[in-house]
Amino acid sequence: MKLSGSVCIVTGSATGVGASCATMLAAKGAHVVVNYSRSEGEARETLAACEAAGAEALLVRADVADDADCRRMADAALERWGRIDGLVNNAGVTKFANPADLDLLEAADFHRLLDVNVIGAFQMIRAVVPAMRAQGKGAIVNVSSNATAIGGGSSLAYTASKGALNAMTLTLARVLGPEIRVNAVSPGVIDSRWLRDGVGEAAFAKVHDQFAETAVLGRVAMPEDVAEPVVWLLEGADYITGEILMVDGGVRLGAGLAKPVRPGT
Repeated sequence: MKLSGSVCIVTGSATGVGASCATMLAAKGAHVVVNYSRSEGEARETLAACEAAGAEALLVRADVADDADCRRMADAALERWGRIDGLVNNAGVTKFANPADLDLLEAADFHRLLDVNVIGAFQMIRAVVPAMRAQGKGAIVNVSSNATAIGGGSSLAYTASKGALNAMTLTLARVLGPEIRVNAVSPGVIDSRWLRDGVGEAAFAKVHDQFAETAVLGRVAMPEDVAEPVVWLLEGADYITGEILMVDGGVRLGAGLAKPVRPGT
């Protein structure tokens, strides 16, 4: 895909990986839809960064768990630019809960995570597919997690939702080709506000050190480390579809990865 002049939607692009994806795409000349559901101030900063890079950008508040919002976001891109070339499904939520303590999760937690992380991604894909098919090409990248390969993660519900997202990625790559490519990236721990706020600074420091020691590359990812392969899968991977690309610094190869501590031990 030639990114210059293309139109890309990045869900959950107020902060972190989504913001990095949006600004990288803008720097390559893409028109970008910046999406947020709650963090309006940060989303406007991302919008300004995209515009400062010389790109046209559009700010859309939408909750991907709401199908009408997904269709409205796609329609906004089409009304502004007349096409949709790329979609990055980055919006995601979790409930931080030790996977070893099964009593920390309720059915409602699973429902909320599936609504956003899986159904939301599906609804966004469904919303952009007609435009991509009409123009004869398009590319989609889903942001998953390496927790699906190593176990663990922020909670069982989160890992299960990302496993479902990976399965959906493979199926959609099969049924939407050859016009539309569908891939996913699976990052490990990322140094981001999302994780710091979720577990607190003290716990984050422990997680950071543990994963930095376990990663073959010896460090935890920054948001741009994940955004770069996302952008590459849109722009430079025209013969790749149905791929789940691990972007975890080799954490899954680390033999010393600690298991979650069981409650009461």
